Amino acid sequence: MHPELINAIDAAITRARGTAFATRATLAVAGGSIHQSFILEGAGRRYFVKTNGGADQASFVAEGAGLRLLAASGCVRVPEIVCTGVAQGAAFLVLEYLALVPASREGQVRLGGALAALHATHVDGASFGLDHDNFIGATPQPNGRVGDWIEFFRERRLRFQLDLATGNGHGKDLAAAYDLLDKLDGLFRGYAPRASLLHGDLWSGNAGEIAGQMPVIFDPAVYVGDREADLAMTELFGGFSSAFYAAYDDSWALDAGYEVRRVLYQLYHVLNHVNLFGAGYLRQAQRMIAKLNAELG
Repeated sequence: MHPELINAIDAAITRARGTAFATRATLAVAGGSIHQSFILEGAGRRYFVKTNGGADQASFVAEGAGLRLLAASGCVRVPEIVCTGVAQGAAFLVLEYLALVPASREGQVRLGGALAALHATHVDGASFGLDHDNFIGATPQPNGRVGDWIEFFRERRLRFQLDLATGNGHGKDLAAAYDLLDKLDGLFRGYAPRASLLHGDLWSGNAGEIAGQMPVIFDPAVYVGDREADLAMTELFGGFSSAFYAAYDDSWALDAGYEVRRVLYQLYHVLNHVNLFGAGYLRQAQRMIAKLNAELG
């Protein structure tokens, strides 16, 4: 990280905290595919910092809004937002540093129960979406409020990603998905999703724990939707134990039709990966589309 950017972030932290902070050491954090992440350390204090190398801080503002919504539920721990800003041609987000440890069985149990509690959080109004748009990775995620879940997921999620993929040159490869859009009702017979507060991008890399304490989730793409969408994402790339799912089910059992809808909800994320990372995810998307079309006839 450039020294002038560090100085600017130090000044922002000082203003936000009301106590002088000066970085003595900087540690790069591996793993991010969208932003660069660092730990800043000075005078016994640490902060977790994300930068995107550009002056557009919209994604960090949206991330902060999502973290605040999750924190307000009181069900899960999220990193506290310290400050955000733009300096030296880069946008940055500063969060409290949390010493996360590998997931334990007990931590997975706590996380499963906490997620069920989050999904049961009362949300004002009966509509799906959110009062502002945000991002799923680096992709814009439109959240305009819609009273009908199937319409919301069809238009704000699947069609949006499919249109992006078509613009990226994959329209022919994904043409069968457009046939799927008009048949989605068939996956929801006898099932009316409740408006639940969702993390929105809950894979194992966005969850952790502080030893013996409340589970921690971060990097959200928050909106109000069907809780099954969060559960489906946890299963897409693995990393959550059977104890996690048992604890969730003990708190709030899933509907019998989830196994089929899981593929639908995972398709959204796989299409996003096509748009973010390229054609390597096309085969997986095509298999999911074929399975759903076969299910719906």
